Amino acid sequence: MNRVHLKTYGCQMNERDSEAVAAMLRARGYRIVADENACDILLLNTCSVRDLAEQKAIAKAENLVVHKRRRPEFVLGILGCMAQNRGAELLDRLPDLDLIVGTQKFHTVPDYLDNLRAAREAGVPISETIIDVAEEAGSQNAIRDHLLDGPQQVTAFVSIQQGCNMDCAFCIVPKTRGDERSRPMDDIVAECRELAARGVREVTLLGQIVTSYGRRDYEHTGGVSPFVQLLERVHAVEGIERIRFTSPHPRGFKDDLVAAYARLPKLCEQVHLPVQSGSNRILRAMNRPYTRERYLELVSALKAAHPGLSFSTDVIVGFPGETEEDFAQTAALFAEADYDMAYVFKYSVRTGTPAAELGDQVDEATKERRNQELLRLLEGNSRRHTAALVGTVQEVLVEGPDKRGRQFTGRTRGNRLVHFPSAEQLVGALAAVRITRATTSVLYGELEPTVG
Repeated sequence: MNRVHLKTYGCQMNERDSEAVAAMLRARGYRIVADENACDILLLNTCSVRDLAEQKAIAKAENLVVHKRRRPEFVLGILGCMAQNRGAELLDRLPDLDLIVGTQKFHTVPDYLDNLRAAREAGVPISETIIDVAEEAGSQNAIRDHLLDGPQQVTAFVSIQQGCNMDCAFCIVPKTRGDERSRPMDDIVAECRELAARGVREVTLLGQIVTSYGRRDYEHTGGVSPFVQLLERVHAVEGIERIRFTSPHPRGFKDDLVAAYARLPKLCEQVHLPVQSGSNRILRAMNRPYTRERYLELVSALKAAHPGLSFSTDVIVGFPGETEEDFAQTAALFAEADYDMAYVFKYSVRTGTPAAELGDQVDEATKERRNQELLRLLEGNSRRHTAALVGTVQEVLVEGPDKRGRQFTGRTRGNRLVHFPSAEQLVGALAAVRITRATTSVLYGELEPTVG
């Protein structure tokens, strides 16, 4: 009765939360299993950013309830954003749930599962679902444990900040994640040192608005923001060779962060810069505090600081009131920014957000057409960018064998996935790989011979 499977929906923050829960459970003696058919306890860590994500999780839970009715001792729980957003309302569709735990209560999961197991082993009937979606001060500090996948894992996520105060009109994250809260800088740096000691060579710093890190807790020093101060300290950790971060906000890219790309060599040449729309009218309606002109100035400044940067973004099509002219401006900006990668989303009504109350909703067919148009632009950009890398030598962090075990994989500093012949002893090393072939999203190459 101790085999646990966690299934995660949504963003990298959710992946990190699931990993921390798994690590806490393993420390209590639970076994974390990869096969959901071989578990006694199944936990769904959910996403609420779009309605489709919630519906997928609910459909999955409904299927599992059928299994649970055949096997009453089976434990089924829903964690994360959907639990926070819907709470006890989930029981209307899923009355057989054992556990509903919100985003500030992940650290309570081991205790709740211990209680459920003890009751069942004692033959005590459990008549009520455990529901805990309360806010908890300091909960951001509980996401610190790591469940590294054996001695070969060389990359890791590090949570530095939770919550969001931005109030974008389309976004439910402030409701599901709460107000902005940052972890102590010393704790984050200590976590990175521990990861380096365990063989991790690349860390990705995570937050809902990662560039807002510590702005209420630390002073700007010599014009350097707390977030850039944190980058500097992680940069100094011996053994950490690469640093990435996500997800930022354009407003957080001040001169100090732009300059960091030129002066911190461990900071990878990759920028995720969410734009959401290229229309100033729609940006105002979204409550995004920048203009298309300011956004493009920022792209230019970053390219000047480091000409080799690759860019990715988030875009929403079909926001209420978006006209063909508005979308044309988004498509034009999309082409001008020349993104290597983008996450293109069709606007999804989120009950409780200001945008849900707006009139002039865009029909699904129009959303789909606009979505496909941006995806075609992206495909062309990606194909051109990967093709330009053929014949070059790229620094690749060797992560391990691919799924088929035939070659090894790793990523360039620009976050391109590379497949190449290698050897087990090179896992964790920074290898020089000559790119010989490219598809739209994947590179293939050969190790450059070493000298001496």
